[in-house]
Amino acid sequence: MELPSWIELVERNVAKFGDLVAGIDPSLSDIPEFFGHDGQWIGRFVDFMIESIEGRVGFVKFQSAYFEACGLTGLTALSAGIRKARAAGIGVILDAKRGDIGATASAYARAYLTPASAGGSGDFEADCLTVNPLMGPDTLEPFVECANRFGKGLFVLCRTSNPGAGWLQDKMTGNRLVSDRLADLIATMGTNANSDSRLNAVGAVVGATVPHEGRRLRQLLPRSIILAPGLGVQGGDAAAIHSLRGDTPGDLLIPVSRGLTLARDRRMSAENYRELIIGRIDEFKAAVAYDYFGNRAVPA
Repeated sequence: MELPSWIELVERNVAKFGDLVAGIDPSLSDIPEFFGHDGQWIGRFVDFMIESIEGRVGFVKFQSAYFEACGLTGLTALSAGIRKARAAGIGVILDAKRGDIGATASAYARAYLTPASAGGSGDFEADCLTVNPLMGPDTLEPFVECANRFGKGLFVLCRTSNPGAGWLQDKMTGNRLVSDRLADLIATMGTNANSDSRLNAVGAVVGATVPHEGRRLRQLLPRSIILAPGLGVQGGDAAAIHSLRGDTPGDLLIPVSRGLTLARDRRMSAENYRELIIGRIDEFKAAVAYDYFGNRAVPA
């Protein structure tokens, strides 16, 4: 069965479930004790999360570093989680922030964006990948070529949510900010696999923690999907996040990770934890709901 392209997933799932993205950042100290402490806890957690969000959230973002930190067991859980989410129709973003020169970038693109039928391993094939542009436009080209060929998506780091981002991204180079130059580059990259869509499959990471910068960058990225991390634990404001929106449903995706999954009482039961996560999903969805046709936030 042929799976939908990234753009088709975005348009379909945003229409059904809204623009919230469930982040899966497995950390044993942040989740209830019932997952256990043996080597298989991470797989149980991933299964639990996907089963909890299915039918409620249209996208999941796996933070690769947490899985890599658990060695082969973690990578096995990542592979299984990606497959399970995609089979359920959930759009999968792999947050790996890869970027390197020529042949190495091509290998990364083959690992994460190339179907098994086209020569990839298929073990970590996602619908969309985060990439790092620091080494220059040529290092992005293998990812863009792969995304165009196989109907995948990319999110290129542009103005990130971390406190130290301004050290480089807010610096002037010539008469432009670095983040503005990145936005110009992102806007010119890629083609969408669905010719009827107004969205570009090559999007940008712009932090929800910097709405003023986000408003400026949105003007440079009229057709790009923005991934806006930072809502929840990092302190991003749900009311201000709408400044990152354009005029097309699906042009803003909002990931929340620990804001959904952090368990302050680690002794809670599986049933109570599932209820907690579902309740938080409903709260975040209500907080960021938006009417594109009326160009206004939907009152909670």
